[in-house]
Amino acid sequence: MKVVINTCYGGFGLSEAALEDYKNRAGITDPNFGYWQIPRDNEHLVAMVEEGVNIDGQFSELKIVEVPDDVNWYIEEYDGIEHVAERHRTWS
Repeated sequence: MKVVINTCYGGFGLSEAALEDYKNRAGITDPNFGYWQIPRDNEHLVAMVEEGVNIDGQFSELKIVEVPDDVNWYIEEYDGIEHVAERHRTWS
């Protein structure tokens, strides 16, 4: 499975042009739709990052990470820099 993450300080984001491109590809007409609503493994988002044209937001540098399909993953971040981690069970 391909997952999109941000690799620089600042945080995940898309350029305005990329957000409009995503909305067109996904058939979204809601004017209030924001990039934060896009699942990071979404096929349109992954394709856009692979194409690499004017995708990054002002404070982002996006990258695709390959995660095995059977992994229950989540995105962890510190100061906007992200990595994909596997969920583990915890008790307290």
